[in-house]
Parts: sequence; structure tokens; C-alpha cells
Amino acid sequence: MKIDPAKTGVVLIEFQNDFTSEGGTLHGAVKEVMSSTNMLDNAAKTVEEARKCGATIFHVPISFVPGYNEISQHPYGILKGVVDTNSFLKDSWGSEFDEKMVPKAEDIIIEGKRGLDVFASTNLNFILRSRGIETLAIGGFLTNCCVESTMRTAYEQGFNVITLTDCTACTSAYEQEAATTKTFPMFSHPMQHDAFLAALDGSVVADSSRGYQE
Repeated sequence: MKIDPAKTGVVLIEFQNDFTSEGGTLHGAVKEVMSSTNMLDNAAKTVEEARKCGATIFHVPISFVPGYNEISQHPYGILKGVVDTNSFLKDSWGSEFDEKMVPKAEDIIIEGKRGLDVFASTNLNFILRSRGIETLAIGGFLTNCCVESTMRTAYEQGFNVITLTDCTACTSAYEQEAATTKTFPMFSHPMQHDAFLAALDGSVVADSSRGYQE
């Protein structure tokens, strides 16, 4: 696999304080896996190096007005958990980007995410097509939820999909392993961030069959 930076987008899902930071409403649920994968520092390094190579960085936050009027009056599943914990409220500290992942002027912020799949309620697909993006490298929260949902749609849409396994986190080590080693290979090229960056700058050709095991 040869990765052309000019045709590559790095999609970063919900690197926001409610997930990433002490005091965040959902941080306690993900901090163990975050620590085990070192995902926050890995993601920050990936963003910095990918920018230098010429890739486009896409930040995808989620937020809701107080009362969560944008979704069902009777949410269930993961969105019920968001409502019950008062997470990702618009203009709150919890919905702000983590200090390590604040967008730069040249980055693109994808607005309108209200559910799981980034493609479902945003103009991501339009922007990707208009910029000639062919390869997507995806990281963020939750590994087996929003990352997986977005990965599946990107695959169906015909993009070359890379999942950054050590730039993701979820609520348990079991779920992390199951997603990255069982589900991800069905719909993407799973890679650790170093393998992705090495392929992006042309120093090596990435071997996606090994990237998630190293």
C-alpha cells in the first residue's frame, strides 16, 4: 500500500474533554483503555506529522443543546448514556477539544455530528469528494461505536480505509481487542500510528497485515 498524503484525510472523532480529560463526564469509562493504548499522545503525534506530510486533518466533535432536542425524546443505547450523563453540551468545557488536539487553521472541523456514524448527519462525504480525498485514516472514540460505524460507511463508499488502532479507545480492553483485531480487518487496513506515518512520508510501504499487531 502506498499512501499519497495529498489524497489522504485523517478523521479524528470526538477528542473532547468529556472523553479525554479528568473531570470529563465519560472519562472514567475510557481512561483505562486510553492509557493502555497511549491513544491521546499517539493521536497528537499523528496529527502533527500528517500535517507536515500534506494530509488533511478532519476534526469531528459532537455536541447538543441543553435538553438534547436534536435527538429522540426517548433515546436508548449509547445516546441514552450521553443524555443521562449530561455529556457534550454545546459551549461547555466538556464539549471543547482536548488541549492536545485543538485544530489548526488549516484543519477542517466537521460540524453536525449527532449520532454514531460521522457520515450520517454531516457534510463529510461532500468535503472529502470535493477535495479529492481517497484514503481515510480514522481514530477516536469509541473504538467499537463511532469509529467502527464511520469505518463501515467509508468502506461502503469506496474509500481506502485505515483504522489507527492505537489512536482509539473504548470502555474495556476486551471490546478494544475484539474491534481492532476481529472487526476492523473486515472493513479497513488496521495500523498502528507509526506504521501509518511511515507509509505516509514514503519511508516505507505499509504492510496492513502486520500494522495492527506490532
